[in-house]
Amino acid sequence: MAENIVEKFEKLFKGKYKIYYSSIRKLEKSFFFMIRDQRQKYLISIAKKGICEKFEGKKIGRINDLDILMCPTNDYNCKVIRTLFNINPSVCKKNTSFGFGDRLGLATPAHTTLINKYDVFPVLAQQSVRELSRTHRNFKDVLDSAIWGIFESGYEGEFGADADHVKDINDLMQAAYEGYSMYTVDPSDHVKNIDKINQGELVEFYKSHPLRKEIEMIYSGKVFSFEKSKFTMEDKELFRIFVTYVDAIEHVVKCYEAIKNTKKNFDFEVSIDETSIPTSPLAHIFIVHELRRRGVDFQTLALRFVGQWQKAIDYIGDLSVLESELSMHCEIVKSLSGYRLSLHSGSDKFSVYRIFTHYCDGKLHVKTAGTSYLEAIRTVAEASPSLYRNIHKYALTCFEKDNTSYHVTADINKIPDVDNVEDSKVVNLLDIPEVRQLIHITYGSVLTEKINGKYLFRDEIYRILHENEFLHYKHIRDHLGKHLELLKN
Repeated sequence: MAENIVEKFEKLFKGKYKIYYSSIRKLEKSFFFMIRDQRQKYLISIAKKGICEKFEGKKIGRINDLDILMCPTNDYNCKVIRTLFNINPSVCKKNTSFGFGDRLGLATPAHTTLINKYDVFPVLAQQSVRELSRTHRNFKDVLDSAIWGIFESGYEGEFGADADHVKDINDLMQAAYEGYSMYTVDPSDHVKNIDKINQGELVEFYKSHPLRKEIEMIYSGKVFSFEKSKFTMEDKELFRIFVTYVDAIEHVVKCYEAIKNTKKNFDFEVSIDETSIPTSPLAHIFIVHELRRRGVDFQTLALRFVGQWQKAIDYIGDLSVLESELSMHCEIVKSLSGYRLSLHSGSDKFSVYRIFTHYCDGKLHVKTAGTSYLEAIRTVAEASPSLYRNIHKYALTCFEKDNTSYHVTADINKIPDVDNVEDSKVVNLLDIPEVRQLIHITYGSVLTEKINGKYLFRDEIYRILHENEFLHYKHIRDHLGKHLELLKN
């Protein structure tokens, strides 16, 4: 019956629209699917008047006794399809989960095609507050874009929505209102870098803290024994750990309680990866015990591992040292149990995925964000070398400014002059580490810059990606597939 209705729609409009056949859904005697024209995408509802009235849209015809309604992919209509088809985020129930960050809101259909090949729980809506600020998006838009992508692809499995690297309770509440299922709290602003603070101030802070005596009674001199490792909390180490992390822990507790008062079922992640110092095994133990002692039920924990975890490129550091450190952290996780490690800046860290999967026994979460954006710009470079050249040259002027909140050491002087690169080879620039970081870091400036009220690049980027959707999706599938292949347990 659905095929018959779709055939009649095609004959009626004589190839004016491309139909996404994967999106076709039937609800009683009503039919729904996604279409596109040369400029944008729409939802088609072929149904009785009562169903069509649920949507915002324009009647464009009839098939039999059913109205044909062409609907914009806006927030109002997104809420309707979420209700009709129960397309809503849920908590993770698998050992391995993977965050598919999507800065443009276009990549979800490509992301979902990978899910059936790999036994991972997909977090299909994931953006940090920093990314939202730089792209002028919000939590609602990110989730809506993922929902429409899910509908387009026909994906019917569970998925998560992660309000990532949130520092402020108000931002958490906004995400909770929109229905997010995962909350990643970033307390890095409350982590003290004790090597840069006067020793006298640190001692005064420690001695005058109201929790000091209680903490000393619990931890001072305590031995933590695991299968292969043993750690003793000496007073000097307790002092350093307490002063470094106690305020961060207090902030996490406040954030957790705020969400708990709003939602009953959610995934909670604590992120201490964006700090200057690696997380020691004793600090790991202390953080877990203190969070639990204060009633925080967290599912994932992002530590700051040794080495450099720069955006858009592979891990920089001694893999043997990382492996030794990770083995100790995973021992702690297995013994304390009830949570998984989370790997942030997980994009393109191909040399470490097997190590993490091995020591974590496949029980881990990986976050990617900028890598899907890079594959979008790769598509632009391949389809429109001239547009890419302009983006590239503009990005060079923004790099120093945009890099202030990222940990990237790319030497942009090593980047070839884009005007001296042949059209057919422009796309290959996206394989150069310095170029990858250049494009990754400057996304906000590129996407939001305006001249005389018009976007300098944004509209053209979206146009190129719409016209070259198959190529865009292929690049994303190929690149993210490499990640997931290496994460197989």
